[in-house]
Parts: sequence; structure tokens; C-alpha cells
Amino acid sequence: MDADLTIDALGLLCPLPVLRLRKRMQALAPGQVACLLADDPAAAVDVPHFCAEQGHAFLGEAPHGPATAYFIRKT
Repeated sequence: MDADLTIDALGLLCPLPVLRLRKRMQALAPGQVACLLADDPAAAVDVPHFCAEQGHAFLGEAPHGPATAYFIRKT
């Protein structure tokens, strides 16, 4: 999946990946897609929860080497 912004949160532990995602998504226009790269197992729960709380669309996740890529559409 193509993303307008890729956010590297590799090596960061909860809650830092979601905090970095929230900060970097401020620069995106509604409809643009962010890709968060994270290897923290808690991100699998934290990212969808963040999207639900903030009203963004969680588009899914995909393996990305030893990490996971999470795709979020800004609303």
C-alpha cells in the first residue's frame, strides 16, 4: 500500500510509537495515508485504538521485515 508519510518507530516502546504517529500526522491533509513502522508488540493494539479514539481510518497492517507496517488514513 502506498503511503504519503512513513513514520519510523522501530525500537520504540509503548506509548512512544503512537505519540510519534499523532505528532507526525498533524502535517497530513485529510485523506492522506500514514505508514507507521513499529516493532513493539503493543502497537498491534495501540494503533487501532488510537485511530478509533481520534476518528482516523485504520486501513490494516502488513509484515515489514522484523517489524509491522500500520496504515492509517487521516480523516
